[in-house]
Amino acid sequence: MTDSWAAFGADLHIEPVGAGLRSGLINALREAVRTGRLAPGTRLPSSRTLAVDLGIARNTVADAYAELVAEGWLTAQQGSGTRVAQRAAPRRPATRTARSRQVRRRPAHNLMPGSPDLSAFPRAEWLKASRRALTAAPNEAFGYADAQGRVELRTVLADYLARVRGVDADPDRIVICSGFVHGLMLMGKVLRKRRVKEVAVESYGLDIHWNLLSEAGLRTPCLPVDELGARTGELGGMRGVGAVLMTPAHQFPTGTPLHPDRRAAAVDWARSASGLLLEDDYDGEFRYDRQPVGALQGLDPERVVYMGTSSKSLAPGLRLAWMVLPEGLVGEVCEAKGGFDWMSGTLDQLTLAQFMDSGAYDRHVRAMRLRYRRRRDQLVEALAERAPDIRVSGIAAGLHAVLELPEGTERSVVQAAAWQGLAIEGLSRFRHRDAVAGRDGLVIGYGSPTESAWAGSLDALCRVLP
Repeated sequence: MTDSWAAFGADLHIEPVGAGLRSGLINALREAVRTGRLAPGTRLPSSRTLAVDLGIARNTVADAYAELVAEGWLTAQQGSGTRVAQRAAPRRPATRTARSRQVRRRPAHNLMPGSPDLSAFPRAEWLKASRRALTAAPNEAFGYADAQGRVELRTVLADYLARVRGVDADPDRIVICSGFVHGLMLMGKVLRKRRVKEVAVESYGLDIHWNLLSEAGLRTPCLPVDELGARTGELGGMRGVGAVLMTPAHQFPTGTPLHPDRRAAAVDWARSASGLLLEDDYDGEFRYDRQPVGALQGLDPERVVYMGTSSKSLAPGLRLAWMVLPEGLVGEVCEAKGGFDWMSGTLDQLTLAQFMDSGAYDRHVRAMRLRYRRRRDQLVEALAERAPDIRVSGIAAGLHAVLELPEGTERSVVQAAAWQGLAIEGLSRFRHRDAVAGRDGLVIGYGSPTESAWAGSLDALCRVLP
């Protein structure tokens, strides 16, 4: 076989000069082998010949060959020269069908529940708080963090939660976590270690939460939900249940608050059964027709694990949430967390502490409360005018509303919306697998659209309603 490089028909396109020639040659040869332009077993020109052909120093070529031999791209044996290694050809992706080549388009209108208006994130105020936090941060804040989270944030949170949500909070009983899901994962570990076998969940909710508990080895029987919230009076008959996951302030997704009698029944059950109530207060700050109902935790701080988050009030991307724990649980949750805070960034915690302490958090929540209330009012008005047979159920609160549909129409409406580029969810999507089939409906997230997109999204919704 000839040693002439030109005979191989492989143009290396080496453009670097000086010290970059060696890396340029290595990269070019790698690419030629990877793409099959240099097939396995192909004998390469000698270092002298290739150096002459390329007009570079022989040592440069020799070094490049040696590097590629060490990496396994080439082989070199005395008497047979340097060859492309007998390697399996790289697996190429299968030819995609026309269906898979279709780019998944973002919906033209998004009314999915679970997200605030991200365009309203208070960037300027957050930046100010971040600068203050960075300036004031002690040196030790840049090291490995305490599993409980920064004391600065826990102190501010204790004051805020007591003032706004009626939570009996102490900084020493607060643990910062990376979102509600992270907190629920930690509680799943703790409950399993305590030999709890079952955690009751509401018959409507998020399957991601049920699945997390199941992955922790816990069964999740469902507690029926009606127009008064979860039927907590039935807890006494659910043998084996050691804890209950609830959304008492604003049940997700049905939108009903837990009736006072049922709140009392839940606490009575926890006391008599030595159980725990896991209170998900995901959007407790947003009530529009009256002052928000205080947190369930205030009724018995030793039997309720209060779980709050910044995901609805600010943005889910911050990954900041908090748990207010019974005193005996703090050490167990920190142990489940691993002894150090591996999840929540120290600077983000310090920034949120500054943001809340300055009053910016209260101002932002008030502004968003007005925005979401206006949107909900506009939704109700539009339905009254264009779809008078569709009723909005649940209280005036939160970032979503439930639209009651005629029986048997939910699936067709969701499908029609998808064809129109409108992203919505049906109520059945949130029904527990063991729950009795219920009414048809839509869960409309009016918090998701930007201000400029809201009118168009509302119009698109009205067009697909029966």
